Amino acid sequence: MLNVWEPNISVVIVGGGFSGTLLALAAAAAPRLDVVLVERERVAGPGLAYGACGPDHLLNVPVARMEVGLSPTFARWLVASGADLSAALEEAGGDLARAFVPRALFGAYLAERLEEALAAGNGRLRRVRGDVVRVSDRPVPGVQLADGRRIEGSHVVLATGNLPPRPPRCRDGGVYDSPLFVPDPWHWEDLNGLSSDAPVLLIGSGLTMVDVAVMLAGRGHRGPIWSVSRHGLLPHVHVDVAGRGPGCEPFLHPTEARDPVTALRFIRAAVARAAEQRVPWQRVMDAVRPVVAKVWAGWPRVARERFLRHARTYWDIHRHRMAPRVAAVLEPLLASGQLQVVPGRITSLELVPGGVAATVRRRQSGRAVALEVARVVNCTGPRSDFAGLALPPFDALREAGRITPDALGLGIETHGSAVVDRHGHASTWLFALGPLTRPAFWEVTAVPEIAVQVHQLVDQLSRASLAPHRPDARLIADFVNLGEGI
Repeated sequence: MLNVWEPNISVVIVGGGFSGTLLALAAAAAPRLDVVLVERERVAGPGLAYGACGPDHLLNVPVARMEVGLSPTFARWLVASGADLSAALEEAGGDLARAFVPRALFGAYLAERLEEALAAGNGRLRRVRGDVVRVSDRPVPGVQLADGRRIEGSHVVLATGNLPPRPPRCRDGGVYDSPLFVPDPWHWEDLNGLSSDAPVLLIGSGLTMVDVAVMLAGRGHRGPIWSVSRHGLLPHVHVDVAGRGPGCEPFLHPTEARDPVTALRFIRAAVARAAEQRVPWQRVMDAVRPVVAKVWAGWPRVARERFLRHARTYWDIHRHRMAPRVAAVLEPLLASGQLQVVPGRITSLELVPGGVAATVRRRQSGRAVALEVARVVNCTGPRSDFAGLALPPFDALREAGRITPDALGLGIETHGSAVVDRHGHASTWLFALGPLTRPAFWEVTAVPEIAVQVHQLVDQLSRASLAPHRPDARLIADFVNLGEGI
């Protein structure tokens, strides 16, 4: 029998946060895959989500939901790490699986797994530090770094995670160009030197705003904090649902939830039934999670647009919840009035002596409210409007027609993980993971969903399936079968 030698497939991964690191680890353990992980930061693994955080920033889900199939498990690593878990264990009744631990610990866990794999020395996994400025397939697939180096392979995977937020559209009077505006809330150094009594304006009221408020409280900040968002709604809080009545099975189906109104009606009815059995509504939301991707895929564009315009905020505050101990830090800030959440929109910002004058128009009354603050922090959430984003390497890929920004501004079009070009063709060499693929899946920013994507893509690459293909039905099926997620 003739033995035909097949060369290994070489995969270049752009981005060394959670998505890119998990892909690198999974691919390096698979047959026929050689991996180069490109990350600009000194440490790869934690990324923004698990790296730019302090000890008071906790995971938004318990330890059990952060397991991604690595060895040792996250829980076992935590026990051996020597980290102080006393507060988390006390809150969870001594059960580590139900504990909310600091996010930085998960970042350290990922970084250690990556360093361990790199040190194994088998040559199939390599890490390169640099900024990717161009991605192309000519003469062969590869990436070019800002320092001129080019790294070639047979496949390129975009795993860049979340991008910094976009400044709100308003008359800014030069504020956006001043040091008094913090465009990226994760650049903590931009808040250094802030007086503890200084007033601060946080744009947004989601989990990013909560993180900044918690950070300020941890620094002993005593000044007023205003949070302004369109609806003025805060994220809800996780509850410990262990042992609290029967579980909820996935209950939504695309034929039932054919549009956002019908879907929300089904969810409200399930919440009412759960309440009759004294089951928290959080369990109902967790039961919906596994079928979200399939429901979203079944909606036409007009239905998706309606959901984003009218229901997205309400979905987010129920879906993206606070850890109980984080809520415990926020509650006294709200009760004392130090933190005030204002529903409305910022109509103007102006530089004034010693700070920024902000004008906010309240949502219900339309009344204008004048605020004078020392800092303005943009907490509006990650940017995803790639149609007008002049950011390498996406701008060149867009201009070349290699990527297609979606019409709703959620990310880029993909079939499964394969990137779709301007002609609607799924690429055989360029792929994407995580938040970039929200147009196809909507909920794909959390650990369980991304882990599904990673393992599906590793399976596809190891089989060297290079032909253009239809939307990956297997991937959507795995989302449907996914257990409780974040």
